[in-house]
Amino acid sequence: MSRILIRGGRLIDPATERDEVGDVAIADGRVVALGNEANDFSPERTLDAAGHWVIPGLIDLCARLREPGATRKADIASEARAAVAGGITTLAMPPDTNPVMDTPSVVDLVNHRADMAGAARIAPLGALTQGLGGEQLSGMAALAAAGCPALSDGGQPVTDSLVLRRALDYASTFSLPGLLTPVDPELAQGCLSEGPTATRLGLPGIPAAAETAGLGRQLAVAGATAARVHFGRISSADGVRLLAGALRENRALSADAAIHQLFLTEQDAMDYDPRFHLAPPLRDIVDREALRSAVAEGVISILCSDHQPHDRDAKDGPFSSTAPGASGLDTLLALVLRLVEDRVLSLHQALATVTIAPSRLLGLEAGRLTEGAPADIAVVDPNKPWFCSTETLRSRGKNSPFLGWEFSAQVRHTLVGGRLVHSIAEA
Repeated sequence: MSRILIRGGRLIDPATERDEVGDVAIADGRVVALGNEANDFSPERTLDAAGHWVIPGLIDLCARLREPGATRKADIASEARAAVAGGITTLAMPPDTNPVMDTPSVVDLVNHRADMAGAARIAPLGALTQGLGGEQLSGMAALAAAGCPALSDGGQPVTDSLVLRRALDYASTFSLPGLLTPVDPELAQGCLSEGPTATRLGLPGIPAAAETAGLGRQLAVAGATAARVHFGRISSADGVRLLAGALRENRALSADAAIHQLFLTEQDAMDYDPRFHLAPPLRDIVDREALRSAVAEGVISILCSDHQPHDRDAKDGPFSSTAPGASGLDTLLALVLRLVEDRVLSLHQALATVTIAPSRLLGLEAGRLTEGAPADIAVVDPNKPWFCSTETLRSRGKNSPFLGWEFSAQVRHTLVGGRLVHSIAEA
């Protein structure tokens, strides 16, 4: 591996609260010196970062890459390349692939394809139950040995509470967190938040109770175990209140929200644009503001893209009949920084939600800009505007709800394990 010096950038590390102008020296895939300590370093290549930010590469806690099983929409190589262009160096991949990621062989396939892509790292999340069927526990020991840092229900909640308790107990014996989807499937039969907007549009609504009913049951089960439990994609004010109360009693719990939920509301779907058909659904402005406050207060500690790329056919048709989900890799960092512009979060708070917080949950080395850490780094020009369009999106999924938005920062370089995997000059 080459010796690289990133020179003269603003070094920002939420893990240590570092914020200073200096250099980063990289050798053998790791950071070997920072700031003045890099003065005696002899690089083979130098990247000029003057006027730019040097930050830990982002860790996206929920990104569906559509491989194996749905490569007509996207694949590991295409999405891993899109990720690094957006400053994301690690993608946590849910297990709802086809076949389901419940055996080491599927995990090995994903890891092999990620190695071939040579872009972002992939953190495969093993299935909590066989086939995500919610009946038989998966081979968790084998999944842990294959490299899964966590186990997940893959968006398909385990509705049998006894099975869920046993799954969480079993996962805790391997120190693996359980990632759960807080939803009651029977109540979640719709495509927009239940209320006046859904009624006016004639669309089936999903009540907030779909989230709180699922979350309440899962919180009760989690409290009967010693497991580390994380709740994915909280979307409602009611869900935030329920979660906040539980966190006061059990610090082994945590939660995330999809970044688009902090910007969009049900009003964005008024023209029946299927780009706004999401799961969980877009809710009202009260819910959006509750999510923003929850992130600012640390009730929700992680933000993710909830990346779900679709082909054109999946989003072509009446709103309620289209596939839910949005393409989010390209806009994750830009939206996180927009929260700073909107004064919802400080810069360190915002970056922590996509670096050190998911790193700690998954037990990864990445997410830090410290000596000895893996050199997973993004160099960002904070004053380089760009427009979100189907042409500028690197993901094969063009189903972004932010098409037409202007963003104020652009990733110039991305390194993964000390390798320069994206450079704006070479793109």
